[in-house]
Amino acid sequence: MACVAKAKAAVQFSCTECGYSAGRWFGKCPGCSSFGTLVEEPVAGAAPAGGAAASRPPLRLVDVDVEEAARIGTGVPELDRVLGGGLVPASLVLLGGEPGVGKSTLLLMALQAMSGTRRALLVTGEESVAQVKLRADRLGGCGGIEVLAETELEVVCETLRTERPDVCVIDSVQTLYSSELGSAPGSVAQVREAAARLLRVAKESGVATILVGHVTKDGAVAGPRVLEHLVDCVLQFEGDRYHEHRVLRAAKNRFGSTNELGVFEMTGAGLVGVPDPSEVFGRTVEGEPGAAVACALEGTRPLLLEIQALVAQSELAMPRRVATGVDPKRLAMIVAVLSRHAGVPLGQADVFVNVAGGVRIDEPGADLAVALAIASAARRCPVRGGTAAFGEIGLTGRLRPAAQAERRLEECAKLGLVRAVAPAGTAAAGRIRVEGAETLRAAIRAGLEPAPNDGDGSARHERGESRAAAR
Repeated sequence: MACVAKAKAAVQFSCTECGYSAGRWFGKCPGCSSFGTLVEEPVAGAAPAGGAAASRPPLRLVDVDVEEAARIGTGVPELDRVLGGGLVPASLVLLGGEPGVGKSTLLLMALQAMSGTRRALLVTGEESVAQVKLRADRLGGCGGIEVLAETELEVVCETLRTERPDVCVIDSVQTLYSSELGSAPGSVAQVREAAARLLRVAKESGVATILVGHVTKDGAVAGPRVLEHLVDCVLQFEGDRYHEHRVLRAAKNRFGSTNELGVFEMTGAGLVGVPDPSEVFGRTVEGEPGAAVACALEGTRPLLLEIQALVAQSELAMPRRVATGVDPKRLAMIVAVLSRHAGVPLGQADVFVNVAGGVRIDEPGADLAVALAIASAARRCPVRGGTAAFGEIGLTGRLRPAAQAERRLEECAKLGLVRAVAPAGTAAAGRIRVEGAETLRAAIRAGLEPAPNDGDGSARHERGESRAAAR
């Protein structure tokens, strides 16, 4: 009797970064050149051939009713700020963050506020209905929120088509699975299929949908990179679970700016928005070497932040440059410019820079404050009292003007500061006295307290040795 060979299940290999698919495994993805990102997944069955698709007449933009695109206020002002004014109907938003940072709490608070005037649905795949009720009671009541504990993708999509809520939160997208695919929930194929179907349902039914996504150890949203391409908005909820402040940023936003910033404080009753973050992050103790106040601009919000620096003699062959809240490459450039053009010898010193409060600065306008903090720590001279700094540093040692200087100065005056060190040409505003500087060396001279002189010229001798070391 002839032996019948068993057919081998069809599989394919998909890249978790770019979504590239191939019939065999590659160590290096041909699509995005990433190494070790191709994972095995079964091939979904081919869809049955249907009839010819019917064409649809296109619409002219002038004929589109604007009322259909009116934003939905979430009831959380800081979330509305980052979204660009609220949720857009039929949009798909992805919220990512580390475990325990407060993603579910933030969205449950938003659903509570919206359930008073709109129909809000929460699809939970990680918690039971009773657990959601307990958490809602801790936040002050559940209001009119509707809850569905389901992980099967087909059931969730059909529920959205039938019920048509105004807003739907799915916590989380990694728990959904489709019975048509043989892979496990959370795999590349399942996450990609769930995002594609939910996008189609959201656009067809006009449901504003928010997906909660897990993150990897690097902080990126888990799953294929195509997930971020499919959605309309990608929000990152950042913060240390051991600190009370959280920061909400937009990495992608088709309906608003990606530079906006939302600040929250975690309390026993949930997340509370911080309307004036400068009051929280910008306070310093006068007379401390190594501390400076930066006036950064995050979207439309000026933000005062305390920059802390520590310079210590290095015992290593290659001194360390450690940055927390600042781009390490930017820090290395600032240290090099300080050594070459400002006479601050840092070649044999370890440099540590930290932004107080766990906030991250990406804009170049904070360069001058970072440089002042490092120079203050290296020379052991404090920054002048009541002084803030902003400006971009060039590789030649010259300062470049920062955008929206007037708004920055207004924020400095609101906090009670009296002086600002800025690039030359910055116009004064209000009661703030602007110390203009052409170069970084001049800015350090204007921003730091004079070095103590004991009468025998030792301070001048130390400064002369520093210049000689820099040469």
